[in-house]
Amino acid sequence: MDKIIPCLWYNHDAEEAANFYVTLFPDSKVDNVVRSPADTPSNKEGDVLVVEFTLAGRPYIGLNGGPIFPHTEAFSMQVRTEDQAETDRLWEALTANGGQESVCGWCKDRWGLSWQITPKRILELNSDPDPVRARRSMQAMLKMRKLDIAAAERAAEGE
Repeated sequence: MDKIIPCLWYNHDAEEAANFYVTLFPDSKVDNVVRSPADTPSNKEGDVLVVEFTLAGRPYIGLNGGPIFPHTEAFSMQVRTEDQAETDRLWEALTANGGQESVCGWCKDRWGLSWQITPKRILELNSDPDPVRARRSMQAMLKMRKLDIAAAERAAEGE
């Protein structure tokens, strides 16, 4: 059993969010749904209170705590993607149905949770031992919304 588990606060749709998230990553599932045993300030008895779920092998908790604490960019989920196809797939899924694009690979899903969809290759380019290549890659990335591996590689090469 994990000692530390991130808890994500939702207004009333933690179960819907968890069911969506587990479709995005292998080794993911909803593990348990806990219903409120009594009325609380944000739930009625019998409402979904907590959703325990696993994303890519890591445990999370979704708490239906009401609207008092919305998600902010101060917390985000970084996904290190293997290639452009995975980057595109996740970006499209997360920004669909009310999600929002931002800059430098950041986006929000329809529940307001921030995600960083970050290709591993761009991380490599941005930490290239050649500072000129790294700078060019970073400068290109700063102009992007969804990250584009080929564009970052061309920039690193000075093209």
